[in-house]
Amino acid sequence: MRQIDDRSDWPADYTAKRRHTPDKTRIVDAREPGGFDFLGYHFERGMKWPRRKSMGKLCDSIRAKTRRANGHSLEGLINQINPTLSGWFEYFKHSHWNGFPGVDGWVRMRLRSIVRKRAHRSGRGRGKGHQRWPNAYFARQGLFSLQEAYAKARQSSKR
Repeated sequence: MRQIDDRSDWPADYTAKRRHTPDKTRIVDAREPGGFDFLGYHFERGMKWPRRKSMGKLCDSIRAKTRRANGHSLEGLINQINPTLSGWFEYFKHSHWNGFPGVDGWVRMRLRSIVRKRAHRSGRGRGKGHQRWPNAYFARQGLFSLQEAYAKARQSSKR
């Protein structure tokens, strides 16, 4: 990694319109271990995926909408979180696929927790909750799945 000290090789129209901060501006090799974060993504070894802070913001947003003691129906909750999930996916759909199943599972765990509490059962929606309310149950309710959306986007790009 090296700092940009000299702007002489940059196009004149670029440097005329923009100021750069030397301590923030750097040239990196994305193939090196460690990578770098930029525009919500983490770039490393030729791949990109949502950075931790972006994942945290998504989880915070979903967490705020899926409190266990809220008065919304499951359908209402799904209608509230679907725009958040689909918007987040639209921005990060070009990233590596491996983060999407984890987010999907986490969202379903939050919803299982709510359904379990309403059924007057203890726990957080794990274990037997998977048999009682399988993934297909939430799909039938209309929950947006990042993993399915990624598969559809990938399939359409192969044509």
